[in-house]
Amino acid sequence: MLESEDSTSTRVIAVLTSPLNEDYNNLEFPYRTFPDGLLVHYFNETGEKSIIKADYGIIYSATNVIDLQGNVVIESHDGKKLETPQLFWDQDDNWIFTQEKFKFTNPEDGTIMDGEGMDFNRDLSFFNAHKTYGLMTIKEESND
Repeated sequence: MLESEDSTSTRVIAVLTSPLNEDYNNLEFPYRTFPDGLLVHYFNETGEKSIIKADYGIIYSATNVIDLQGNVVIESHDGKKLETPQLFWDQDDNWIFTQEKFKFTNPEDGTIMDGEGMDFNRDLSFFNAHKTYGLMTIKEESND
């Protein structure tokens, strides 16, 4: 007798597409490369889609860390956009970071932030910029 998982409790978390995937998971330190670039559509708990694009990627299977390189762009479901030459994504902690220069666009408050070095959570709702350049609008809350 075959049993199947209840399909009402499953959902798509991410869809990765790439023209080429080289699989080295048989090595002592397993990994997979995407030498011709990759595109990832990932979905939050409510099904809202964000995307990640890069010219090159490596997924380190043993550590669950993704190394994205070359024209890396993250576009969140709410229009926030991060552009950088290299980015690391720790899938276990859902934490993303770079030491490279970056450009962060936030249409909510109409700001563009340039800087160097940044870490943040997957949906770009919390981030820590290490060095920033230019102007940024900061909303203050009133204490009525």
